[in-house]
Amino acid sequence: MDIKSIINYLSALQENNNREWYHENKEDFKKANAEFENLLQALILEIGKFDSSVLLNNPKDLTFKIVRDTRFSHDKSPYNPAFRAHISSKGKLPVPVGYYLMIKPDNQSFLGGGLFADMFKEATAMVRDYIAGNGKEWEEIIHEPEFEKYFTVRGTALKNVPAGYGKEHPQAEYLKFKSWYLEYPVKDEELSNEGFLAEAAEIFRVMKPFNDYLNRALADFKMPER
Repeated sequence: MDIKSIINYLSALQENNNREWYHENKEDFKKANAEFENLLQALILEIGKFDSSVLLNNPKDLTFKIVRDTRFSHDKSPYNPAFRAHISSKGKLPVPVGYYLMIKPDNQSFLGGGLFADMFKEATAMVRDYIAGNGKEWEEIIHEPEFEKYFTVRGTALKNVPAGYGKEHPQAEYLKFKSWYLEYPVKDEELSNEGFLAEAAEIFRVMKPFNDYLNRALADFKMPER
């Protein structure tokens, strides 16, 4: 498993973010992508030791395209120089929540978890209701010392507590959120370390109770049909 070759390819793409270079170096993309899929397979097996729900995933089904949709963006560069994947019991769908990996040069890589998407109003409402009714468990999870060592809960948020929830609710700050997620930054040199796989699995193990909590909240969520 050659993670350094992934970083090298993505760094080159970042410096040559145009279609001509991409197509001229398509074989390099294929090699780097194959290494990323190898990494995902190894991660699935490691995560599977504490979360067997991910074991049936095929790495090819978990990755996201590097081609950008530039129709509504000022930035017209055609590619996102990052390899991304989401590992959960239902593959790369945002719900149920799972374990997210992004490899991006210049120390922009991270391991993530939770609900990143804030466009599903029903999902947001489900999580808010669950936090409102299960606040003690929420606090126990996010203030567990091992959790606090690595994570702070992040998310897009409203300025005020939404209607229907008390402003004085003990979890009022988290009820303002529209998404609830975790990010653990990873430096380029850490990716190349021999111990990266074990470290990543450990980070994901620590975030599992957080993911489990959100998945209980989202148990009845149905992805909107396109």
